[in-house]
Amino acid sequence: MRRRALLAAPLLAPGLVRAQGEARAIRWVVPYPPGGPADVVARIAALKLGEELGLPLVVENRAGGNGTIGAELVRQAAADGQTLLAAPSVHAMARLVLRAVPFDPVTDFTPVARTAEAPLLVLANPALGVRSIAELLPKLRAAPERFSFGLSALGAAAHLAVLQFNRLAGLDLLVVPYRGSAPALTDLIGGRVQLMIDPIPAALPHVRDGRLVALAVTSPRRAGAAPEVPTAAESGMPGLEVFSWYGVWGPAGLPAATVARLNAALNDGMRQQDTARRLAPLGIEPVAESAAAFRQYIDDDVARSAALLRAANFQPE
Repeated sequence: MRRRALLAAPLLAPGLVRAQGEARAIRWVVPYPPGGPADVVARIAALKLGEELGLPLVVENRAGGNGTIGAELVRQAAADGQTLLAAPSVHAMARLVLRAVPFDPVTDFTPVARTAEAPLLVLANPALGVRSIAELLPKLRAAPERFSFGLSALGAAAHLAVLQFNRLAGLDLLVVPYRGSAPALTDLIGGRVQLMIDPIPAALPHVRDGRLVALAVTSPRRAGAAPEVPTAAESGMPGLEVFSWYGVWGPAGLPAATVARLNAALNDGMRQQDTARRLAPLGIEPVAESAAAFRQYIDDDVARSAALLRAANFQPE
């Protein structure tokens, strides 16, 4: 580990090592509160990066502004690899769904690595009496005004999944945004909204205790965390394939050598078996890919999301 740390330090940037040779901690900014899926993935990735580089990392939760407060802190930081942003996919969509965003999430940050991804669950209140999307669709088409989707966050993967659901179903069901999964799930359980699409970690406990019904998982294969839940295609809606994903960014202008070293270290850490074991119960799978592949993934995802939002006549809030 000592040899690895000595090799890593020059590539990261001079700012990561003090003049006397003592390693400085990397500031690892998570723009959401502790405890949620974004925070869990970020902390696992931080642990692995620290192990791989032999450098300390300090996780700093800077919640607020729909994730923009923590992101802005990183944008303003020096491009030396000392300050990094660990965020979910909604970060890349900020300009598409929010009016007052102090940055461009694509051009004002340097993509470092995509670290994990997770499918979503299509959820229904048990009072609807359906067990699949195929059983749900006739009810929706017969009286669409009686149904609405709860939404945990504008621009999140679940938002795009709801828009895709509406498009595939040929419907325009009402979408009700909330400030996080917890209040949206509470209203879904209480029947104030009837449907929701949300990440597995927050929703699955409510499915297991019978307070919600999982109609499908939005992936081409069943999720290891919930193998009893059919895919959307199996449930009656082929084409509903949407993933929540998580990544790491630095400020714009991060040197290529620094990006390469951070990317390699994160990939090595996310590939380890204990990483997969820790993420599996949450329905999350680790990802290891190049920084260039991550940048292309962002471009493709933003383009697809922008098209869905335009088709739905969505106006940033």
